Amino acid sequence: QVQLVESGGGLVQAGGSLRLSCAASGRTFSSYAMGWFRQAPGLEREFVAAINWSLDNTYYADAVKGRFTISRDNVKNTGYLQMNSLKPEDTAVYYCAATPWGIGGSLILSLTYDYWGQGTQVTVSS
Repeated sequence: QVQLVESGGGLVQAGGSLRLSCAASGRTFSSYAMGWFRQAPGLEREFVAAINWSLDNTYYADAVKGRFTISRDNVKNTGYLQMNSLKPEDTAVYYCAATPWGIGGSLILSLTYDYWGQGTQVTVSS
């Protein structure tokens, strides 16, 4: 069992930066793949970024490529999403997720993930 808690959301002006954190409980987190998703009001949850357990593969949605960076510290059991050059369209609730099973391209799919955090709000003002 893995429990995930996001933090680091807030209000920022367009062009600014935020770093989201996802603290995981459970001794086996280091063997799980991790992803970030977001959901804006009235829209479906969408993939943002993912990283596999061995840290050698990352995946990004086209909308955030070059601006967001996903990383993780398996010693601290924490994942991160560094968000730079934020835009108003990045406004959403951001969720981290984890799975022991996902590999490769399956990590961009929300149904791949078994564990989810409660979400953290990110608001980007224009």
